Amino acid sequence: MKLEIYNCSRHKLCRLCLGMASATSWSEENFSCSICLDVFDSPVTTACGHNFCRTCITKVWDEQVQHKCPLCNELFRTRPDLRINTFLSELATQFRTSERVNKQHCVKPGEVPCDFCTGTQLKAAKSCLMCLISYCQTHLEPHHRVAGLKKHRLVEPMDRLEDRMCKKHNQLLELFCRTEQVSVCQFCTEDDHKSHPIVPLKEEYEVKTAQLGKIEAEVPRMIQERKLKIQEIKEADRQINALISRVEKWRDDFNKTIKEKRKSTKKQTEDLVKELEPEIEDLTNRSSEVKQLSHTKDHLHFLQAFRSLKGPPPTRDWTTVEVRTQSYIRTIRSSLDQLEETLNMERKKLPHDAELKRVQQYAVDLTLDPDTAHPELILDGKGVHDGGLKKTLRHSLKRFVNCLCVVTRQRFSSGRFYFEVQVKDKTAWCLGVVRASLSRSGWIILTPETGCWTLFYDKDGLVFRDDPNVRLPLRAALQKVGVFVDYDEGLVSFYDVKARVLIYSATGCTFSEPLYPYLRPCSGYGGTNSAPLIISPVNKTVF
Repeated sequence: MKLEIYNCSRHKLCRLCLGMASATSWSEENFSCSICLDVFDSPVTTACGHNFCRTCITKVWDEQVQHKCPLCNELFRTRPDLRINTFLSELATQFRTSERVNKQHCVKPGEVPCDFCTGTQLKAAKSCLMCLISYCQTHLEPHHRVAGLKKHRLVEPMDRLEDRMCKKHNQLLELFCRTEQVSVCQFCTEDDHKSHPIVPLKEEYEVKTAQLGKIEAEVPRMIQERKLKIQEIKEADRQINALISRVEKWRDDFNKTIKEKRKSTKKQTEDLVKELEPEIEDLTNRSSEVKQLSHTKDHLHFLQAFRSLKGPPPTRDWTTVEVRTQSYIRTIRSSLDQLEETLNMERKKLPHDAELKRVQQYAVDLTLDPDTAHPELILDGKGVHDGGLKKTLRHSLKRFVNCLCVVTRQRFSSGRFYFEVQVKDKTAWCLGVVRASLSRSGWIILTPETGCWTLFYDKDGLVFRDDPNVRLPLRAALQKVGVFVDYDEGLVSFYDVKARVLIYSATGCTFSEPLYPYLRPCSGYGGTNSAPLIISPVNKTVF
């Protein structure tokens, strides 16, 4: 053990002070009890010179008749009266404290290690920009004591110090050039980057961290979009395969029908041919006799032969006989027309069906807000209809007072959302989305200019409310309408959920404030329009 000489204020060359000063360089074995194998606790020394924890040696001797040293087996005639070894006890205490401190300062993942430590590395307390080395508290001591080292610039611990220094000026990269997007030192701002906007690294770090947060939030949305696109592509492929299967089945059924009809037609053809061939033969023979007689110049022979000429053979009236080829052709033509119609319907339906499935993935759960409902309306869960009688309700600035309508509790100011409303058995209704600032006290003009994007239906047909209204085709009575909004893209689309086709899309919309889903069941008209508008759960089709 290497000992250094220290000046002690209490003892000259004090052995205790020297020992305590050197204890931190000893290993745990030097301070371990051979019985419990742990660091000494109240150590005592036997006459033979061996050290044990007082508790350990006492327990051993309590269990023995004879009192021996556990290490050398020296026998003591009487049980020794043991006293605490003060010197060893203080060394053990110091060692235990030193070990605890070392463990506390051991480098952990993410911390900067001391470049001077060997074996177990302690975490750095400071980094020196002159030495380009990081030091733990112990190895940093010369920088606080030696005059030349005191001039070095110490900073909070940093890893990869070489990368943090300017290669040109050998100074710490503490600033950031926004023009060239690089880290610079103070001297760089006086030459190459003199006219560029310069900010501290911390300030740029905060800006970039905020940008990273936006990217981090955006990436999951982009991933979800691409997953939905994959599902959309797979669904389109599935539908195409289903259509091919349907066509193949139709082809097999068609071939079967055609073969059966062909078999029947072939039998009829063969029977008719068999019947016609003998008649053709008889008629051919008669034709020969007539031709031969027509060339005779002997009057007597001609008259005698003509008299014996046989009459025409009995034949069938073939003008009334019809081969079933026309029926056969009509069957083929009818089947082909039916196939063409089916294919056209599927072709029109295919892209819209995939599109509806895509937007249904953005379905939201909505609840009607009773504080906004017109006093004549009756709310029943997610349904609303005209009660025909104006109720006295508590005053609410949110309530519509002139229009029989209601909005939901939920509002949306970004992203995409989709919901479906049942309109079955209604003769008049209106639904869509409206902006938050829409007037609740006056009459409402439903146009995009006033902040309303709505679909309206009554006895005159279906329209998208605009100035002028956009009239839309209505192939059959609507039962459920889907509404999709892409706030950021400025898009509002309406779908016929049952037919799975797009009704209308309003593009290029400008949304500058939150949007509320809007339902207007219209007047009950004496019971003819008493059915409710109902916000329905969306059946999200699994791709």
